[in-house]
Amino acid sequence: MSSSIIYVTAACNRFSPAADVSPSSSLIAFGSSRLVALWDLDGSSDAGVSETLPGYHGLITCVKFLANDILISATDTGMLSSWKKQSFQWNITSTIQAHSKSISTLCVQGSRIVTGSSDSSVKIWKFNEGNEKDDIVVSQTIDLKGRFPLTSALAHLPQTNASLLAVAGTDAQVRLWVCSDEQFVQSATLAGHEDWIRSLAFKHSETDDQPLILASGSQDATIRLWNIEPWKKGTSSTQEAVFSQPIDQLLDDFEASLGDVGESEEGGRQISLKHHVMTVKTSTESSQQFSVTFDALLVGHDAGVTSMSWRRDAAAPTLLSTSTDSSVILWSPSSEGSSSIWINRQRFGDVGGQRLGGFVGGLWARDGNEALAWGWAGGWRRWACSSSGENISNETWKEVGAITGHNGPIKGIDWSPDGKYFISTGIDQTTRIHAPVHTSSASQVQPWHEIARPQVHGYDLLNVVFIDPLKFASIADEKVLRVFEAPRGFVELAEQLGVARFLEEEHKRPVAANVPPLGLSNKAINEGPRELVGETNLSRRPFEGELASITLWPETEKVFGHGYESITLGISSSRMLLASACKSSSMEHAVIRVYDTRTFKPVGEPLAGHILTVTRIAFSPDDKYILTVSRDRSWRLFKAQDGGGYTPVAADKSHGRIIWDCGWSAEGDLFATASRDKTAKIWQQVDTNWKTVMTIKTPQPATAVAFAPGEEGRRRLAIGLENGEILIYSESSASTEWRQDETINSKLAHVDHIHRMAWRPSTTNNQELATCSEDGTLRIIKVRLSSN
Repeated sequence: MSSSIIYVTAACNRFSPAADVSPSSSLIAFGSSRLVALWDLDGSSDAGVSETLPGYHGLITCVKFLANDILISATDTGMLSSWKKQSFQWNITSTIQAHSKSISTLCVQGSRIVTGSSDSSVKIWKFNEGNEKDDIVVSQTIDLKGRFPLTSALAHLPQTNASLLAVAGTDAQVRLWVCSDEQFVQSATLAGHEDWIRSLAFKHSETDDQPLILASGSQDATIRLWNIEPWKKGTSSTQEAVFSQPIDQLLDDFEASLGDVGESEEGGRQISLKHHVMTVKTSTESSQQFSVTFDALLVGHDAGVTSMSWRRDAAAPTLLSTSTDSSVILWSPSSEGSSSIWINRQRFGDVGGQRLGGFVGGLWARDGNEALAWGWAGGWRRWACSSSGENISNETWKEVGAITGHNGPIKGIDWSPDGKYFISTGIDQTTRIHAPVHTSSASQVQPWHEIARPQVHGYDLLNVVFIDPLKFASIADEKVLRVFEAPRGFVELAEQLGVARFLEEEHKRPVAANVPPLGLSNKAINEGPRELVGETNLSRRPFEGELASITLWPETEKVFGHGYESITLGISSSRMLLASACKSSSMEHAVIRVYDTRTFKPVGEPLAGHILTVTRIAFSPDDKYILTVSRDRSWRLFKAQDGGGYTPVAADKSHGRIIWDCGWSAEGDLFATASRDKTAKIWQQVDTNWKTVMTIKTPQPATAVAFAPGEEGRRRLAIGLENGEILIYSESSASTEWRQDETINSKLAHVDHIHRMAWRPSTTNNQELATCSEDGTLRIIKVRLSSN
């Protein structure tokens, strides 16, 4: 038996250095919670994330490629790790405790690594590559005396092999350190910014007569460019003559437009042409001087600059910048002969300011032919240059598909009744629909993508179930159960993308949905201009900006009843009954309420018996029973009555800790329970009682269970663990004997508590297991089940 990944969703962490592109310019590595996710832009069929690298105990804050096959990463716990690709597999080769606090910046040059941390220090490391294991050895520690480094960059000084290190952060100054005698020595301090400096980026000189350019981006919404070049003695007076009255007058006017320079010494952005001179030892007996001069001020963002990246091998210097104003800007000189006047060549993103926190970071890919950026919600945006040439002003850019993911733990998943697509919901307060999308490529594989975001809520979402393929119910950390129905836009989109086919009458639904001003619920829209109604281009899947704004579903029902915040949902096999439970610390509120999905009125009396919060509700395949498990370490069984409603028939308290999950076999004669006591129990009815027929001891607390659809009389059970691994068990000839077939480890599965697992209800793809976890990733795993 072997398993493989079909689909992974992963959001990028909210740190500007949390992503990098490989030197080959096609592989993106980014931090997603406690994982490093790999996204191959050259991968077949636009498959998205191909692999995740586990092995961390903290959030990934920084990622950098040292080479195509060597990756360096850092965490908020101060750990520094290296990964190497060996025999087509990525393996961790070194892990050290680099800092006592979170690592906030990471840059590399050759075998040199520089880290900066919230412990107010910068460390320089030497990377020594070995055959199987690598060494990362510290060579210098720089004390910043209470200042926090937020960004750093490394480069070679022009016409030398000497290294230059730029560090900036919370004191709004850029400090330059030059490597002399294998040690970095502070050589210059560049002032000018008025707020924290979030990003630094060097543009390496292409020829000897070109300066090294340093870009610094700040929360004051400006970017400053600094020229670094060999200092030529005797040119000072000449330069002063050149920068005479016309330029001085322009600078005075420009300063006046930036702030009240004449009225106050504070508040105005100062323009200084001061030469900072640095002396560098080039050999044992000689030295060379370099000048650092302010060259240009780029003003165009409306909020803080979060990241910058220079375009590689471009005909003209081109700088990509991202900002919390939700924009990405490409900057370049206005003309080839005027390098000090830079203009905004392209502007991507969203109009309307700081929506959802803007962009956190951005980078170039595919040798500068693609620009990528990720937002506060973790989703990626991607733009491709469709007509590149010598002149950047003639380039044409268009947005293309990227990847998305929940930015936080994912609590609930459910397949549509026909198995064509599935829905997920999580702590990031969104509900998302995922489906295999038909592509125009020759590949027979249909890549999975997010195709709709029907609910964007104000509370953390905890569970979701489909009532029918075009209707679902969800609960959040509130007392209300909400029901949503698909608009016509989703029906048409699903058909155009080859996801599903619907009856003609389904095309008569409301066009779309939106949230009205001062409103809290999604309201249906039936008419209006196309761009306001929210109709999408049906020839492709929606992009991140569209998913977040125009794929909402109208809310059609609100169901009340519980006295405290909802905690779990259950749907009957016939989809005619819906059951819910809420948080509770008493028997009075630890009840299950059952509703008719046609009228959303209660069915029978609330089901009592538990004394603490009910954690999971599961209907038997024939809807004859409702099984519930609870924090009180017990499970309870309720049987359907002829007159409607359910009545208690069995209970057990043999588990020693909280029972997280339960599930029925396809035949309905077995059910399983998963508990924190490191056991999963399988139960079967014997006469009128339900008895344990198998107790499976697990290496970690069991948090989720799911029986696979029956095939050829052999049943299989998936058990999810608290450490993210999945165990696959199969039934032998006797139902009292179950054996372990496979362990799906953290390289394919998760690295944290698994909340839900669900097998795909399809006759052709019933070996596909959807899983969601506390680690923020959502996966479909192909479990190839052996027949023996």
